Amino acid sequence: MFGLEILIPIGIRPRRSHGARAVVTGAGSGIGRAFAVEIAERGGQVICADIDESRADETVALIERNHPGAAHAFRCDVSRREEVEVLARFAESLFERPVTLVVNNAGVGIGGKRVGEIGFDDWEWALGINLWGVVHGCEIFAPQLRAASRGGIINVASAAAFAAAPSMAVYNASKAAVLSLSETMAAEMSGTGVAVTVLCPTFVKTNVARDGRITAQSARLADTLMRLTGFSPDSVARTTLDAHDRGQLYVLPQLDAHLIWRLKRYFPAPYTYALGLLDRLLPQENSTTTDRSSVSDKTGV
Repeated sequence: MFGLEILIPIGIRPRRSHGARAVVTGAGSGIGRAFAVEIAERGGQVICADIDESRADETVALIERNHPGAAHAFRCDVSRREEVEVLARFAESLFERPVTLVVNNAGVGIGGKRVGEIGFDDWEWALGINLWGVVHGCEIFAPQLRAASRGGIINVASAAAFAAAPSMAVYNASKAAVLSLSETMAAEMSGTGVAVTVLCPTFVKTNVARDGRITAQSARLADTLMRLTGFSPDSVARTTLDAHDRGQLYVLPQLDAHLIWRLKRYFPAPYTYALGLLDRLLPQENSTTTDRSSVSDKTGV
């Protein structure tokens, strides 16, 4: 989880997040908005992409108060390859040079049903955004990043990528795939000057529990945990960008994420048994409370 980058003197580390030519997806709220604001604070220019253009405009307006001309809104549905291709062309045209930082953040929350009760529509909807959205961002922007020979890519996953909590199969699978994709890209980009970082938080105070396809009981639980234990999106964004500057692959910004990471790896059988026991003790429900595809941000196990 922690590499030799911590031994590199701070003064000679490339500050990739400073003065970046950046694209942030899901920038209309939550972690995505926090990334966009922080990148502008670090002297960068940022394209705030979101499926909800009004939310993207709000982020741009927020940035423009202190950094006129540093932000640009762009409507993009990351689940549609052709729209991400248009976004990439817009970025290269706007900056007149390749982008140097891509934050694949857009995603949706989904949970509360066991495998066999989920339905293929929910699988296709969530994977289209959470997985294919990141795949599109990586595949399409990788050539620009390589051409820049500096900078990097940040993929927002979740501690769900390794926590494997019951009744969250779709979300878990999508985030595990993003984690694996990021690890693979880190190896492929080694030596190119392009860094890859994957963010795996637990609960962050965002709108994910209200905007996804989550059963009522699961949404109430997520809201409670976010309120009691959730980190602010601003602190998560700053921590991640600082880690990215150091060339750090994994970012687990909370203590509970570190604990889950270690328990799962050191005690896999007891960990799985405990999750199964918890699943049997909790009441089940099948109805969803929210079904919105215009979701700009997500996080949480």
